Amino acid sequence: MVVLSSPSLDQIPLIRTPKAAAAAAGSFSVVPAIDLSKPDDTAARLIVKACQDLGLFKVTNHGVSLELMRRLEAEAVSFFSLPLLEKQRSCLPHSFGGYGNKSIGANGDVGWLEYLLFAVTPKQYPFSSTLREYLSAIRKLAQRVLELMAEGLAIQPRDALSKLVMGEQSDGLFRLNHYPPCPLQLLHEFNSCLTGFGEHTDPQVISILRSNNTSGLQISVKEGSWIPILPDDESFFINVGDALQVLTNGRFRSVRHRVVADGRESRVSMIYFFGPALGERIAPLPQAMRMGEQSRYREFTWEEYKKAAYGSRLSDDRLGLFEKSTGQ
Repeated sequence: MVVLSSPSLDQIPLIRTPKAAAAAAGSFSVVPAIDLSKPDDTAARLIVKACQDLGLFKVTNHGVSLELMRRLEAEAVSFFSLPLLEKQRSCLPHSFGGYGNKSIGANGDVGWLEYLLFAVTPKQYPFSSTLREYLSAIRKLAQRVLELMAEGLAIQPRDALSKLVMGEQSDGLFRLNHYPPCPLQLLHEFNSCLTGFGEHTDPQVISILRSNNTSGLQISVKEGSWIPILPDDESFFINVGDALQVLTNGRFRSVRHRVVADGRESRVSMIYFFGPALGERIAPLPQAMRMGEQSRYREFTWEEYKKAAYGSRLSDDRLGLFEKSTGQ
């Protein structure tokens, strides 16, 4: 979908910043950093621990050129600097994607951002060959990370997880987000930040995020408690998605996260979401379950879950619809 109109500023939710939280605004969560140059068994063990403890980690020495990362960022900044009508006209209509401004999806969610969202293998890209080169590099990174996850969980074959999202029919999405500076007077008056992208979990298996060095990403470690994540434009942040939480029967946690806009600097992020083929059946993998452990989720297809996820509000508990009741 191509969004041609956008909500006004007063429709975007404010995120209150209590004085106590403001005093701690300089403190950031320490996200586990996994060095992919380390031996595979070491990296696999650390990845599994991070997925169990937090649902989020970042990778260093990942093999993706920093020059390529910054080149795509520069092209994204150039695109988002265009006049609104030119941005809208430059993107071909697509069944699931296109240019959007403040409206997120079709269910009433809004945020202080503009974005591009499209399938990973569209016939035409809004940018140059840089995007194709970047997507190819991230696919290779995702394959390696998913194979390390399988190794750390003692799942055989080693590609049991990666093959779910690497096939020709896999359902991948790529998103470029731009959070522009917002009115500081409004934020100071109400001691608040604007919602950039509201709280949610990612429905897919994993998502791989890279941003510039502007903060804004926050994760929820417990109900109602949010911790800011220190940006790192040379690393990739990897989120556990809902589908992976199901595949591991809850051993890995799908991390709830959001983005806040504090008005000072623009944030640019790029996220590759790795989903399986629409007809792929999702259920806990027997090798990921402990002896005598019962499945916590009923089996479903990715198409079924995707429809439920994108038919709901961002903050809804999507997985709750697929959890087995006690005694099942």
